[in-house]
Amino acid sequence: MSDAQEIVELNTKRAGVVELLSIRAPSDKSLAIIMTLFILMLLLQALQNTIGEIVIIFTMLIISTALLILSADFFVVGAKCIARRFGIAEVIIGLTIVSIGTSLPEIMVTGTAAMKANTSSATAAELNTLSDLAIGNIYGSVLVQISLILGIVVLYKPLEVRPSWLGRDGLLMVLALLLFSLLLLTGNELTRLEGAFLSLFYILYLVYLVKNRNKIRAEEGELVESLRGGFAWTTAAATIMVIVGLTMAIYASEHLIDSVLRLGESLNLDQGAMGAIMGTSVSAVGTSLPELTVALLCVRKSQGVAIGALIGSNITDPLLSVGIAAMIHPLAISQGAYFVTTAIIMPMTILGIITCTLLMWTDFKFNRTEGVMMIIYYLIFLTALILDQLGKLPF
Repeated sequence: MSDAQEIVELNTKRAGVVELLSIRAPSDKSLAIIMTLFILMLLLQALQNTIGEIVIIFTMLIISTALLILSADFFVVGAKCIARRFGIAEVIIGLTIVSIGTSLPEIMVTGTAAMKANTSSATAAELNTLSDLAIGNIYGSVLVQISLILGIVVLYKPLEVRPSWLGRDGLLMVLALLLFSLLLLTGNELTRLEGAFLSLFYILYLVYLVKNRNKIRAEEGELVESLRGGFAWTTAAATIMVIVGLTMAIYASEHLIDSVLRLGESLNLDQGAMGAIMGTSVSAVGTSLPELTVALLCVRKSQGVAIGALIGSNITDPLLSVGIAAMIHPLAISQGAYFVTTAIIMPMTILGIITCTLLMWTDFKFNRTEGVMMIIYYLIFLTALILDQLGKLPF
């Protein structure tokens, strides 16, 4: 048994449904917090006619984002416990459930937007806005993670990058985004078949990781496992966590999307481009918070995990997240958002991810100066979006 596993065993306590439902020690208070946020959202909906609209929008945006992140984490913890019950090795759990878990908010938002667009009651305008939001959320999440979040992590502590890792995951990160962009631009939409292809591509990547798990340092998978410890939940408790976590994540993502779109309307954004702009900015930052948390927690223990949490998510988002959404409902860039997406969002995300990879490849390090450069790059991106809305772009 490795040192990391021993730490997990020492810090682990057996817990069941009683401890899960209890609000007194010994207890994991996640369920109580999740239900509190859920009740707050219900109260906000009941009081929306008596409180200022902008206050409701911002409050609902914050609470729905928090509920989405906590519910996704709750679901992942339950899924990990169930996986252990079936005897699945810790390193495989780390490479699959944990890696997908940090991208679960993006998966939920893009998938929920696609489901809303797939309803028979959705108008043509709503369909376009939701499709733009789903696409924008993917591009925005990728850009946020390799610029703003990576920059913040590097300012906290400079990172060293392993050449073997960069040659595998770093290049796949770039390839995944380019493949997604190519499929999106050809045929004017991302079809269900293309979505299935992207999802299959990601599954093959996971299969490759699992088959080559002995070449991946075991502590990198185990350290992620030890980040959220304290209890070894029973099967009954873990099942509740999976059901409640997934249900609340779906509920939160629906209200997050509604809040984001209402905020865009209150800011008087161009109706045609609103979905793409809000999905790339507000929604993307909110759904990327789990990657920031994991990276900051890991950076002092394992730099491979810290940077892998960000880059791994940037493989998951343009393959699995958008693949699932496209299988639910084909995604297309609307006419109103075509310029801002193809002239600003798409090229700046691709340029950003290539620049980030090249900076890491130069000396296999990411220092504070490079971190500041990436943060500035994200601010330039936001400035370009603002100038586009003001009609002051030079092109």
